Amino acid sequence: MFMAGRQGGFTLIELMIVVAIIGVLAAIAVPRYQDYVARSEAATGLASLRGYQTAVEERVLTGRTVDETELGIDNSTDKDALGTISVKAATTNTGDSSKPTGAVTMTYLYTSGANNGNKIELARDSKGDWSCKTDIPEANRPKGCTVAST
Repeated sequence: MFMAGRQGGFTLIELMIVVAIIGVLAAIAVPRYQDYVARSEAATGLASLRGYQTAVEERVLTGRTVDETELGIDNSTDKDALGTISVKAATTNTGDSSKPTGAVTMTYLYTSGANNGNKIELARDSKGDWSCKTDIPEANRPKGCTVAST
């Protein structure tokens, strides 16, 4: 008796099941990855501000000027940034910007990415206490930052 050998391979049904499984996994994984990216970008913005916190504190305590130029912030040369950093220091009643009162606000404004248009503010009050406020949605907000008042 002659028996024809069966050729190996996958049937159409088996391939369709595999494609369906991959589709379900992708439907779950893509939104989770986008959330991860948004949280990561939010943490990056806060980390960028924290990098300048010590320099700001040192300048305030020694009575020196607190501005972007003195801190070495140049948004035009930071090609990989998700946003821009700005620094605003309150001045004495005489208006002399070289004598800050100690109140400083650093702002990271997202200009691209998942948090585009949002901002993080790291502020120092005249007593020397630092606080973090942001308008980033709660799910992506960095730890330690509260909701910015509108």
